[in-house]
Formats: sequence, C-alpha cells, structure tokens
Amino acid sequence: MQEFAKAIVAGASGEELLNIPIPETYRAAFVKKDEVSMFNGLPTAQKDPRLSLHVDEVPVPEMAPDEVTVAVMASSINFNTVWTSIFEPLPTFGFLSRLGRSGHWEKRHDLPYHVVGSDGSGVIIRVGSAVRNWKVGDRIAIHCNYVDDQDPSAHDDSMLASNQRIWGFESNFGGLGDLTVVKANQIMPKPKHLSWEEAAVNALTNSTSYRMLVSQNGAAMKQGDVVLIWGASGGLGGYAVQYVLNGGGIPVGVVSSPEKIKLLNDMGVEAVIDRHAANYRFWKDEFHQDESEWRRFGADIRRLVGEDPDIVFEHPGRQTMGASVFVAKRGGIIMTCAATTGYMIEYDNRHLWMKLKSIKSSHFANYREAWEANRLLQKGMLYPIISKTYKLTDVGEAAYAVHQNIHEGKIGVLCLADDEDQGIEDFEMRDKVGENKLRLFRNHAKYFEKNRHQAGQE
Repeated sequence: MQEFAKAIVAGASGEELLNIPIPETYRAAFVKKDEVSMFNGLPTAQKDPRLSLHVDEVPVPEMAPDEVTVAVMASSINFNTVWTSIFEPLPTFGFLSRLGRSGHWEKRHDLPYHVVGSDGSGVIIRVGSAVRNWKVGDRIAIHCNYVDDQDPSAHDDSMLASNQRIWGFESNFGGLGDLTVVKANQIMPKPKHLSWEEAAVNALTNSTSYRMLVSQNGAAMKQGDVVLIWGASGGLGGYAVQYVLNGGGIPVGVVSSPEKIKLLNDMGVEAVIDRHAANYRFWKDEFHQDESEWRRFGADIRRLVGEDPDIVFEHPGRQTMGASVFVAKRGGIIMTCAATTGYMIEYDNRHLWMKLKSIKSSHFANYREAWEANRLLQKGMLYPIISKTYKLTDVGEAAYAVHQNIHEGKIGVLCLADDEDQGIEDFEMRDKVGENKLRLFRNHAKYFEKNRHQAGQE
C-alpha cells in the first residue's frame, strides 16, 4: 500500500495507479471475535478501547461488481467505533454473521475480526464491473449508508431499506485502514480545498445533522426557528450549529465548560448554557426525574432567547429526554438520533400530547442527503470540526479520547497519509473559507490543552 501512497502524493494518473498491483494484505484497525468477553463485569467507563483495538495486517477482501477499492488516506473516530471496541451494547460480530447469511458477496464480511471505521477519504484504485460514475484516480469521501439499491425497499428513502446498515459498524472492511472496499453509492467527491483528514471527518456526523435539521425527513428547519442543541461543540452539535446559523435559525447551545462556551461564541452562537455551572439535576435518583429542574432549564432558555425551542436536537438520550420534551415549544419537535447516556428513556407524556409536541427519530442519511451535506462543504458553506489527528497506530488512544469525552468536535486518523495538511488542491477556495474557520476546533483544542496543562502544574 505504500506504493499507492507514494504514487498518490506524486499525483499519479488513474492508469499509473492501475499498474500498481493490489497487495494480498493491508494494515487495518480491528477487534477480535475471541475477545468479546474481555471487559465482562467492568463498568462502561472502565472499558478501554486501547486494549481491544488492534492494528495489524489483514487479507484484502475481494471486490464485488458494484464496489470500488479505495486507498484510504484518512478516517475518523465515531461513537459507533467506540461501541464496537468496548463490545456494547452488543458485540458487532452478530451483525456480521447476519450480513454473511444474506448473500454470496455478503459472506465475505463474516470473519473472526471486524475492521472498524465509518468515515474515510482517499483515492479509488480499482472499480467493479458494474460501477459507472467513478473511475480509478478519483479523490473521494465515503459516507456510511451501506444499502443494496437493487432492493425496492431502498428507494424513496434508503434509510428505510430493509437491508440498510452502517458501513464499518454493521459491515466489515471499515475505513480505519490503508484500504477499503465500499459500494459505489457510498462515494462522494472529496472537497478540493480540504486536506485528507479534514475531508475524512465529516460524512457521518455532518450528514446526520443535515437530515435531522434541514431535510424534509427531519425537522425541516425554517428561518427564525429556535433550536436547542445538546452537546453543541461535539461531533454532531458542531455541524448542527452551522446548519442553524446558515439557515437563519437561533441556536441555543448546551455545553459543559467555559472553554466550550468560548468555542461556540467564536462559531457565532450567542445563547449558550453551561450545564455544569447550572448544575441541573434532571434525575432525583435512578428512578425519578425532577420537573422543577426541567422548569429551571426552560426558564434559562427563555432568559437567553425569549421563547421556547421550536426544535430540540436530542442525542444524549436517557439523561436529557425528559427535559427535552418538557422545554420544547407547544407544537415543537424533538429530533432524536442516538442515546449516548442510555437507551431506555423516560419522559412525562402529558407534556407531549397535551401540547401537541412530537418526537421524531433520525438515523444517518440517505445518499441524496449525504451528497447535499457534502456539497455544502465543497462550496465552503460549512467547515470541518476536526480538533485533533492521530496516526492509525494510535487508533486506540483516539477512540479512548472519544469514549472519555476528552475531545471536541471530531478526531481524525491518518491512514496512508503520513502527515497532516496533505491532499489540498484548491487553495483559492481554502483562502475564501479562511484558515480561522478551518482550524477553529484545532486551535481551541490546543489552547484548552495548554491551559489544562498549566493548571495541572499549578
């Protein structure tokens, strides 16, 4: 794969890439089926991805006719990679086994190891016989909607397909490696003004935020809407903030520190709540919530923007859903896509039905939505929220940082790219967007890390 890396850096043509042989093995990050019980009995917080994620050579999978083989220059860490690495809520090998039973090409995925990763950027080095719109040498970004578009249930909205899966989580051969095979309908053009790592961190969370807020399949946000965004400086929230600001909405960000407030202020968000400083106690104990705390939270929102939220961008789940339902405006919508604090949620249904609110679910995005979200990046209307980059050999540390929530935005992982800031083609567009935006999260991360280090010394 190093031959491909050198050729790509040198600007090799598609014909030149075709002349480089595909190796028998490639370097990848994976978990092992025979280690799924290694964390049994430990609390979730003590389960350590650094122990379960391995980086080693694995066999190159055969490419199906509707697939392309990609030399992966960079990838990123998402929560699904963390879940895979700590084998929660289930080991992902069950997903691979079910996929393997569904067809001839699907059998490849049922292996005793699972190559993880649901984001990527790179260069196509082979195309299958059924691929029409892409060629060897194309620089691309990869989204994670893994679906058979020959199944009628995949049309209209492919996220409703009976066979819809998330690449690198519910399928094998994910993006955290030097090579991957993906379906042709997972590919999008790489934004030319972005580096490999900047292009690699967007697809999963950016597309998810687009569907939740902008798409007709989500909240269909309009100008003037007040949008409450939990985790507004995180991997989902950082894109949600940009969509609300771009669309003429009024974001209310919820974060957990003064440093994160400053980050949101620099993004253009005026209304921010520090939940740690406010010390909300939405739960009295394990079984009972406190409506007085919901009321205090709602009053804080109204004090900032003068009204209740039209839309709640909800993904923490159990810890926040009761408050989210309560504070939403009469007739408002709670968009939910995850449950990072617990899946078994509780809320007071009176505040939902008597005020005609609604809860709507969302899960990643279909190809059109992912394409449109990527198009906004290409046009410089959005910017990546990458805060730090790791080498593939340090993927366990990268996943640990996300697991422990000691990061902001997204974390990139260099695969074949040997350093940051490679792969940029359009410097004019980059200047137009501005390094201040493109490096906003990285600059804040360095500043916060320096302050924490100094505080520790004192």
